[in-house]
Amino acid sequence: MIIRLLLILFYLPIIGISQPKTIKTDIFTVVYSEEYEQPLQVRYKVLCPFGDASRQGLDFRKYDGVHTSDNYDYIGNPYDKGHIAPAAAFNCDRDMVKATFSYLNCALQHEGLNRGPWKELERFERNLAKMWETVNVTVTIHFDDTEQLYAKGGAYIPSGFTKLIEVDGVVTWEFYFPNKDVSGKDWGDFQIPLTNPKK
Repeated sequence: MIIRLLLILFYLPIIGISQPKTIKTDIFTVVYSEEYEQPLQVRYKVLCPFGDASRQGLDFRKYDGVHTSDNYDYIGNPYDKGHIAPAAAFNCDRDMVKATFSYLNCALQHEGLNRGPWKELERFERNLAKMWETVNVTVTIHFDDTEQLYAKGGAYIPSGFTKLIEVDGVVTWEFYFPNKDVSGKDWGDFQIPLTNPKK
């Protein structure tokens, strides 16, 4: 997973494609592909497992200086504007929740995944953060090189998502979710053997 991302970053300038940008915000760090109009990787720490700030009326917005997807990419298809760093992990206050509503932090994610096992796994992350001091999460977004799909606005549609959860630098879980309708399935069904276990 990490090796594949490094190879992509190495070869992009050689074949004339703009290199992804690494952007650190106050709540997450993202490697973003302007070519794909999608994030390639997002890293965050669950900060507010007990928060209850409202997200009412918020919608995703563009980020200055970065060519991202936009609302047009999400019209007329089964893909949600899927938070990668979840709003519920940062609901200490309204401003922090609002900061998650950025197209930097948004992927074309099938509604059956986003509203199903992905959402439940995010709840698991928050429950972990209620018991342990540090819950760090890395999400890698995958794209199918052999059969790439595009939204009507030109953004690439991810083929899947890998999520790595680390608790206090000791306990780690890894999951892979295909980007399709997996509603009704349990998030535990998508756990995979650790590729880089930490003890």
